[in-house]
Amino acid sequence: MTKIIGLTGGIGSGKTTIANYFNELGVPVYIADDGAKKIMQSENIIEEIKTVFGETIFENNILNRSKLAEIVFNDKDKLTQLNAIVHPAVKEDFEVWLLQHKNHEYIIYEAAILFESGRYKECDFVITVTAPVEIRIERVLKRDNTTREQVLSRMQMQWNDENRISRSNFVINNSNLKNAKEEVVKILKILDIKQKQS
Repeated sequence: MTKIIGLTGGIGSGKTTIANYFNELGVPVYIADDGAKKIMQSENIIEEIKTVFGETIFENNILNRSKLAEIVFNDKDKLTQLNAIVHPAVKEDFEVWLLQHKNHEYIIYEAAILFESGRYKECDFVITVTAPVEIRIERVLKRDNTTREQVLSRMQMQWNDENRISRSNFVINNSNLKNAKEEVVKILKILDIKQKQS
């Protein structure tokens, strides 16, 4: 049976880079955020989002994700409401994807809020990707059209590294990509040994 490896980390930790490296090594990867983006284009989800957030976050019936992010990352209740719409649909999408990859020993389920959403309970192993806060802020500022204050606000909405690490089987420090890639290879070797023993 395919083992699900949850991969998580705070904003700017570089978890998607690590996920892509697992993929290069032959491990299929499901990126929850990409699943959510796809789902948020479906008509029934658009209607549910309009009901909760109104028409103003849509332009020509296309969701303005940055406007939505501005609302939910400043209001925990709104974030909870959005998650209640999107998470069940992402779960269904992932289950379909998992069936398509059932011939693989492992798959990666990459999600920023793996713990907050409770999805970690469905994983056989969990990996947390970490990096120092300043490096994370710098990465997000380079990547997104945002401010330092907005990045810090989003960090505060997520679990901190201590909480994630305490519930993880493996930790990858992603301050240096070469070292982080070496950690990925080590983890896969450990998982192969566990698989042979089971």
